[in-house]
Amino acid sequence: MKDTEQYQACISSANLADTGFSYTLSLINGKYKMTILYALMCFGVVRFNEMKKYIGGISYKTLSSTLKELEADQLVHREEYPQIPPKVEYSLTARGKSLIPILDQMCEWGEQNRL
Repeated sequence: MKDTEQYQACISSANLADTGFSYTLSLINGKYKMTILYALMCFGVVRFNEMKKYIGGISYKTLSSTLKELEADQLVHREEYPQIPPKVEYSLTARGKSLIPILDQMCEWGEQNRL
C-alpha cells in the first residue's frame, strides 16, 4: 500500500482525535515543551536554572509546570539530590529519548526550509 493510501485509510477509518498523531501532539504540544525536549536531547542532564538560561524568556513558574507535565507524561526524569542548596537535574527518559529521531528530523527540515 502506498503511503498516501495508508494515510487516507487512517484518516477515513478513525476519528483524528484517536490517532497516534493526536496522542503524540498532546504530549509535545505547548509553547516550551519541544524546546525543553530539544535542550535535554542536546545537553543530556540539565539543572533547572541552566534550562531557564538555555530557553530564555520563560518564567520560573512556566518552566516548573512544563517540566512537571513532561515528567507526568514520562518523557522527562527528575532527579533530586538531598543537599543544601537543593540540586535537581532533568534528563530524558527512555520514552523521551524515543522522540530524538523525530526532533532530529524537525531540525533537519527546519535547516533545509529556513527562509
